[in-house]
Amino acid sequence: MSKRALISVSEKKGLVDFARELVALGFEILSTGGTARQLAIEGVPVIKVAEITKFPEILGGRVKTLHPNIHGGILARRQLLSDREQLVEHGIKPIDLVVVNLYPFANTIAKKGVTLEDAIENIDIGGPTMVRSAAKNYKDVAVIVNPERYTEVLSELKEKGKLSAKTHFSLAVEAFAHTAEYDALISSFLANQDTQASFFKEQLILPFKKTEDLRYGENPQQKAAFYSDVTAVSNSAAIASARQLQGKALSFNNYNDLNAAWDMALEFTEPTVVAVKHTNPCGIASAATVHQAYVRAFEADPVSIFGGIIAVNREVDAETAREMVKIFLEVVIASAFTPEALEVFKSKKDLRILQAGQALRQAAVEFDYKKVSGGLLVQEIDKKEVDPADWQVVTKRAPSEEEKSDLAFAIKVVKHVKSNAIVLVKNKQTIGIGAGQMNRVGAAKIALAQAGNKAAGSILASDAFFPFSDTVELVAQAGIAAIIQPGGSLRDKDSVQEADKHNIAMVVTGRRYFKH
Repeated sequence: MSKRALISVSEKKGLVDFARELVALGFEILSTGGTARQLAIEGVPVIKVAEITKFPEILGGRVKTLHPNIHGGILARRQLLSDREQLVEHGIKPIDLVVVNLYPFANTIAKKGVTLEDAIENIDIGGPTMVRSAAKNYKDVAVIVNPERYTEVLSELKEKGKLSAKTHFSLAVEAFAHTAEYDALISSFLANQDTQASFFKEQLILPFKKTEDLRYGENPQQKAAFYSDVTAVSNSAAIASARQLQGKALSFNNYNDLNAAWDMALEFTEPTVVAVKHTNPCGIASAATVHQAYVRAFEADPVSIFGGIIAVNREVDAETAREMVKIFLEVVIASAFTPEALEVFKSKKDLRILQAGQALRQAAVEFDYKKVSGGLLVQEIDKKEVDPADWQVVTKRAPSEEEKSDLAFAIKVVKHVKSNAIVLVKNKQTIGIGAGQMNRVGAAKIALAQAGNKAAGSILASDAFFPFSDTVELVAQAGIAAIIQPGGSLRDKDSVQEADKHNIAMVVTGRRYFKH
């Protein structure tokens, strides 16, 4: 008896050649709808499922494979005499191979202006049912949901005449992952349509797909891989959607640093360059041109930038590229590159060049996830724009317009520096960054030491309030001109009095920026 393969696919890559090879191996092909039509046009012998079910496709194609003649043939356990007898009793022939992939729901919901009705109509019902049936009965039925497996399956069938138990099981695992991802996409989309539901859903289902295996994790002894969020397929500004134009494969640490650098670049609207080491900025500057911004970001810390990650929220030109290749950098990510710039980068063949689309802050993801033992912490991304109108001047001296500009720049930077954090800025250029310290005075000392004589006349941003006046007293000695901080300490008045004592302007924002 010839074997039977049921083929009904949305992704038709390699379909015709695969089906022809199956026929040559003695398979009888069953199919539905568009798949059947394409196979017939290409001259592949095909039996329409309606001939097996003795029932036409109805309800606009919603019902075509949901029938005992199909699912009985898939689910029958060949080793059970009772199952075999029932197949004979009801005139059902076994199906040995199920080749199904599902309606492209991710592509549907990624379309601009997609309606709920459009999305609903692109929810596959018969497909997942066949996939799950075949995967459940994997010992007797092989199920293929990924066209990339066609070659492997054909090779094994040609060589051994059948698929091994190991291959059957591997295909079933992939099939259940395929339907799980599909259901997660649907669940996530529909949950976001429910405006009455709580902000944080009762069940969190995250559809992630492995993009690549990485050489190792943070350290060589750790295995690692990169997974992309399937729901973010339309976000061209996301790291997962960035196109690598040049260079070696990205490492775990590259991805982590890239995420930090790009997120910072999205904060700024004028040409801005961000240099990052170990997820903390080592130099950030805004200027009239990208070239000027890069030179100033480099000058902010010419030591730490070596081996760093560069993020640019504009197109990189050849002039800027020529500056970048003067030192060793790991990665450059930007919204675009001129052809001339790409030519310049070719002189550093290992330098990774990534294009991440239009750098718009609103394109950033909505939630931040942090893994803890046995659970997941989920928080909203703080995307509120920095607005000086929300600030309160608490000192006798108000900041000048020039100082306000630097205060706004500095608070955007300190938001992305590991706590406790102090950032010093002058003319939209970081000149000192104190990151990840156990106390605020310690962070201020590091920032001041880095800034040196440049500290005089600069402004300071703090990610959280000053519990005591000691930090203000310390930075006043260095000549800090203005301070921006959240406020809210029981001893706020002590810090304000210390600022007034040294004619320092201080504003409070009411927004803390802890980053752990």
